[in-house]
Amino acid sequence: MPHHRPPSLSRRTLLTGAAATALPWLGMGTAQAQDATIVLGQSTDLSGPLADLGQAMHQGAQLVFNAVNARGGIHGRTITLNTLDDAYDVKKAEANAKQLLADSNTFALFNCMGTPHVEAMLPLVKESGIPFFSPFTGAQSARIAARNVFNVRAGYADEAEKQIQHLVTLGIKRIAVAHQANSFGKEVYNNVQRAMGKLQLPEGVNATVANDGQDAKAAAQKIAQAEPEAVILGLAGKPTLEFVKAFRALRRGTALYALSVMGTPATLTALGADAAGINITQVVPMPNSPTVPISREFLQAWKASGAKAEPSHLALEGYINARVFCEALQRTGKTLTRSSFLDALWTFKKWDLGGFEINATEPGHNASRFVELTLVGRDGKFMR
Repeated sequence: MPHHRPPSLSRRTLLTGAAATALPWLGMGTAQAQDATIVLGQSTDLSGPLADLGQAMHQGAQLVFNAVNARGGIHGRTITLNTLDDAYDVKKAEANAKQLLADSNTFALFNCMGTPHVEAMLPLVKESGIPFFSPFTGAQSARIAARNVFNVRAGYADEAEKQIQHLVTLGIKRIAVAHQANSFGKEVYNNVQRAMGKLQLPEGVNATVANDGQDAKAAAQKIAQAEPEAVILGLAGKPTLEFVKAFRALRRGTALYALSVMGTPATLTALGADAAGINITQVVPMPNSPTVPISREFLQAWKASGAKAEPSHLALEGYINARVFCEALQRTGKTLTRSSFLDALWTFKKWDLGGFEINATEPGHNASRFVELTLVGRDGKFMR
């Protein structure tokens, strides 16, 4: 089966062997003769409305896998990430998953993207028993009590709670929600309502936005008419862009809060001045932080790769996911089976990845609870 890379990612963006040797954690593996290849399957959006998210995550993960392969792999095994583009289409994502699972070479599914897409894949994953590593969604529906499903990122519930608690400390009570018209958006809306209910806040107005953003203006008008003090955005990609521009034109002074999946460099660049002042929860540290070890390591690898794009939270998240995966492979040892790999995954107990903790408690829970609030400055850069 061919390995499909995002069309916008060139060979220059991949970490070379020379750069790989500069990364200290690569001492975990030794350069041995290759005796096998571990093939990971991935379905993600590389060309659809959330392509900037899918490409960033993919590029971050590839930095790690290319560095590992340049050193001879882990226990003599190199890693191939077989990525299929689903263009953020649920039926295509499900078909991709079936294709990947039908390939006997596929060892695990890695970082598949999208709440409704992951939901469609889960029955297939449960039946197959294949490791389903770090699906890219914060939805509770992906946090099932199945040992072969391993979630890393903090959930949307964690992000919503962080935002609501922050708003309450500012004395803000009239809170509206604009959310995508799919299971991702509904999940965000429900989590916001639960967090507000805990603090006995009144339910605010809400409006949905289609995946293509075509009804964003109507949603913005509905919410603007309610005159909320703040709006939480359960949106990503194009719907975010269309809604924010429409809403800013109606109520520029209203505080906007978004989840981690919204804040890609491409989205912020497209928003221009309208991005300034948006508060965004993040589930990984600042990617350019000089004080966080994992961020320093990522930034070193990013620069060495020759990547032209700005380093982003999502690229760092992809990098972290790949680092955790590789650490699990190292812990598994030379005798690698899906079962032994899953055993290794669940040994992570408060493992510090340089300022980012992995704590695998039990199936149905994410291994990270990291959430911090950031603000988009006038220059389009994130500030804490």
